[in-house]
Amino acid sequence: MSTASFIDQVTLYLQAGSGGRGSTSFRRERFVPKGGPDGGDGGDGGNVTVQGCRQLSTLLHLRYRKHIRADSGEHGSKNCRFGANGADTAIKVPVGTLIREAASKRLICEVLDETTKTVLMRGGKGGKGNTHFKTARRQAPQFAQPGQTGEEGWVTLELKLLADAAFVGLPNAGKSTLLSVISAAKPQIAPYPFTTLTPQLGVVSCRDKNAFVAADIPGLIEGASSGKGLGIRFLRHVERSRVLVFIVSADTSSPVNAYRMLLEEVRAYHPPLLLKPRMLVLSKLDLIDVDKQNRCLERMASHAPCVGVSSLTQKGLEVFKDTLWKLLNVDNGQCALS
Repeated sequence: MSTASFIDQVTLYLQAGSGGRGSTSFRRERFVPKGGPDGGDGGDGGNVTVQGCRQLSTLLHLRYRKHIRADSGEHGSKNCRFGANGADTAIKVPVGTLIREAASKRLICEVLDETTKTVLMRGGKGGKGNTHFKTARRQAPQFAQPGQTGEEGWVTLELKLLADAAFVGLPNAGKSTLLSVISAAKPQIAPYPFTTLTPQLGVVSCRDKNAFVAADIPGLIEGASSGKGLGIRFLRHVERSRVLVFIVSADTSSPVNAYRMLLEEVRAYHPPLLLKPRMLVLSKLDLIDVDKQNRCLERMASHAPCVGVSSLTQKGLEVFKDTLWKLLNVDNGQCALS
């Protein structure tokens, strides 16, 4: 998925429909003198609603729809005929989308499934016709209620991908290659930094027909929390993950220091993320000899559960998947804060 097609935040102006006005009408029939009021009620305005859709993975379809409106209710008419209600307008968004008030940033709702439909802007009530205002002393009311105006306002939609495990690492750490060999995902892979420009999802199959969803997050560099490189914009997509997987390349001069730098950038973005269970992966084992592999893995294992893998030779992939599956299924996962 290209950068242009992955949109994870949009701002929209939503306007619910207004209610139709009530009718001021009097019964006019042959041989029925002074038939009295018969004005019908106006219809209610349509709501603007939001609903999850698992077929969507981005907010691209809303990028150029800045204004979304629902239909207004029709006006009432004579013979006590009610106006039709305005049709609702439903906004489809990916599961994992947050909707906030644009100005105050107040959270309105989170879209976490496909079954729940949430009203964002409520349509106005239709006005009552003059038949409702007939009394013994006022038998021919010459007025009816106008319809109420529907709610309206600016909202911000923010997508946070739902994944069981999030891959975090430096550029060219081998995150995308690892995801491509353990799942059917096809991220862009190339021998230069920042190949991954948008988060990528993949479903990983394990033993006994088990599976989990992994997310490859664009690479972080030192100073990302202050805007360097791609910054930390995409770290919002790890907030809902259950396990953080820190991936460090074996050809890095100091894998432990690289891991600590990644921890610091995550901490600068959102400290509670470090309370999640996490594991370490030493990737590209094929680039170093066995002795160096053992020394690196021994040092890294003192910080978090650690495995070594090679996507090229597929060494350690089954151990990696088994270890991650166990972490995902531990009720109270322990994680080091070093």
